[in-house]
Amino acid sequence: MSCFHKHPKRTKSEELAFQEQQKKVAQENGKRVGLEGDLDLQFLLVGGPLVKICSNSWKKNRYYKLQEDCQTFWHESKKKFKKTQTFSILDIESVRKGRQSEGLKKYTDDSVEDRCFSIFFKGRKKNLDLMAKSEEELNKWVTGLEKIINNMHNLSDQKKREHWIISCLRKADKNGDNKMTLKELKHFMRQINVDVSDTYAAEIFKKCDISHSGTLEGSEITEFYHLLTYREEIDVIYAKYAQTEGQMSARDLLNFLLNEQREQVTEEDAHRLIEKYEVDQTAKQKKHMTKDGFLMYLQQEDGCILNPTHKFEYQDMDQPLSHYYISSSHNTYLMEDQLKGPSSTEAYIKALMKSCRCVELDCWDGVNGEPVIYHGHTLTSKVLFKDVIKVIKEYAFKTSEYPVILSLENHCSVDQQKLMAHYLISILGDALVKKPLGDTMPTNFPSPKALKGKILIKGKRLNKLDAVFTSNKVVEDETVSEEDEAAECKENSEKPKPKKTKIKLARELSDMVIYCKSVHFNGFEHARDNQAFYEMSSFKESKAFHLAETSATAFIHHNMDKLSRIYPAGSRTDSSNYNPVPMWNVGCQIVALNFQTPSKEMHLNQGRFRPNGFCGYILKPEFQRSLSSQFDPNTLTKGPWLKKKIFHIMVISAQQLPKVNRDKHKNKSIVDPLVRVEIHGVQADNGSKETNYIDNNGFNPTWNEGFQFPISVPELALVRFVVEDHDTASQNDFIGQYCLPLTSAQNGYRHVPLLTKRGDVISSASLFVHLMPIDAQ
Repeated sequence: MSCFHKHPKRTKSEELAFQEQQKKVAQENGKRVGLEGDLDLQFLLVGGPLVKICSNSWKKNRYYKLQEDCQTFWHESKKKFKKTQTFSILDIESVRKGRQSEGLKKYTDDSVEDRCFSIFFKGRKKNLDLMAKSEEELNKWVTGLEKIINNMHNLSDQKKREHWIISCLRKADKNGDNKMTLKELKHFMRQINVDVSDTYAAEIFKKCDISHSGTLEGSEITEFYHLLTYREEIDVIYAKYAQTEGQMSARDLLNFLLNEQREQVTEEDAHRLIEKYEVDQTAKQKKHMTKDGFLMYLQQEDGCILNPTHKFEYQDMDQPLSHYYISSSHNTYLMEDQLKGPSSTEAYIKALMKSCRCVELDCWDGVNGEPVIYHGHTLTSKVLFKDVIKVIKEYAFKTSEYPVILSLENHCSVDQQKLMAHYLISILGDALVKKPLGDTMPTNFPSPKALKGKILIKGKRLNKLDAVFTSNKVVEDETVSEEDEAAECKENSEKPKPKKTKIKLARELSDMVIYCKSVHFNGFEHARDNQAFYEMSSFKESKAFHLAETSATAFIHHNMDKLSRIYPAGSRTDSSNYNPVPMWNVGCQIVALNFQTPSKEMHLNQGRFRPNGFCGYILKPEFQRSLSSQFDPNTLTKGPWLKKKIFHIMVISAQQLPKVNRDKHKNKSIVDPLVRVEIHGVQADNGSKETNYIDNNGFNPTWNEGFQFPISVPELALVRFVVEDHDTASQNDFIGQYCLPLTSAQNGYRHVPLLTKRGDVISSASLFVHLMPIDAQ
């Protein structure tokens, strides 16, 4: 069995030579990631013992070290068939110093706070809780890890590709002699996801083996690398515009930018790109761009599909809160399903770090007088309310400074509600909005800008907001109807339909609800005549979809000055999601999704909020904010929303797609990739088209297939790219995806980064496409 394959035992001199070679490899890779000679990197490469903590009784010493590729972390294991284990630096989401994980808080004592740290991974991989021998060693581990994570993250796409290919070459070099045999070359090709015939492998090997030694080494491996990464499509584009001494002059580059990329630029902008991306100093001095510089430009942010100005905040943030879509999570505390999965503070951290700006807290009476959060009447685990508030305080504004809304589902007794109010005030401090901004009763929402760094409470309130400005402020604890979502849960589980439960509401908690008072929805006309701007309703998905289909224009007008929250049906016990797009089409702001579930719906959510600095707030189109608007997404009439275009898109190629389906039967299989392009917007604009699949090539497949999509309302359209591994016998396997608003997509030749199902970047993988929206006649 290959997994038990052992190398022949080395002699002492061979071992010394091997160790020396490994040092050189580590130095090369340290230089490649920008940490040449760094002491913290040297510490990681040597490694050392750490205590791995899994429970009160399972705390064991394990040796950890960074491997010579400066990308893979190795640690010993006592498992019978797995003596060593590895994980990639690229899989780490964050490294947190101190007892910040639930495991460390539970299984260690306060006295070791300054020796503990946790490694949190992307996706569902369990975090690693570790303890160093001393605070000094802890700092070395954490600083070293943070440095290499940041440097890997900041590498250019070109450097990431090189690093990935070179590390694959090292792995293919089975005997570590820094030479490559034909057999090792074949192994390498499979590693990078390319299936080649023996004849072709021998041909490429012979072409590079200039020394006729039967192995490739040094410059021959470099030649092999260049041959492998050659891209014909870039050659064709470059040759068309390189009209000056075989290179692109600044004027040639300007022609390309104007004619192909359709950018409004000047020759000065062309000079800037040459200065930024050209790698050849002689060409740079002539203000020329070589083919390598041109490829570098195409692979960086200026050549990316996402408009680089939209990567940062670019929208007007001074509009009322109701004029924005707000990134929102449902039952935020759940890590998995709705019935028996774990509740965790970590789920709040993950949502907030993805710029979610509205999180949900289902609050119930806990033991010892301490309120807890969990999905009531289910087997989901419980987490302390105060622990959740502490986490929100710490992580609320790490990725976005704009306001966070805490949507409270309150099922607690008055005493525990008073304790909740105490925690909110004592932990959140000045960040908590406890009264309206200004000295007079407001008539509209403040803006996200005015609420920077603030936390709002959404829940029931005993009286009108204007009571804050009157002398008669005293209100006793009274009963109110429970939240709509809680009532819906009971309707789903109990027959016949019960009457809505009343709960007693503590004044202290009631007084904290300022701009988001929960009220029952009784129709758009009733809301217009009776509802204040700060009174908002929650809609279960079926009701919201019905209203969006039958009263779309009324729904849009309702959402101009009031907030609406949409939540998934109680029947979605697997934490699946509904399609958020029809809800955005009618101007709903708080479209709450199960963030823990990787799904097409979450890809659309990530795409919707990708622009504007990924801050969790997106300004709605003017026709969803203007009182004179008669926009109806279901029946398109003439108006400022109607901007008919034909969206031309050509899927040209892909680069370095990851292998999928690594089970024991398919581990050696090469992907057969295809690309699907989807448009999600108003009903008339929805569409999906896909390429043919390419046999056995995940490294550099080429399609050159063009599609056309008619678009009527581009301001509401999202474009989603999906790459799959074609399978004739079963469902296609997912490889990667990317989604963004059509209005944030750049024209012309663009690279599209690929993300995992959970929305994390797949390092070095991308699509190459050509996009052109043309005004329809």
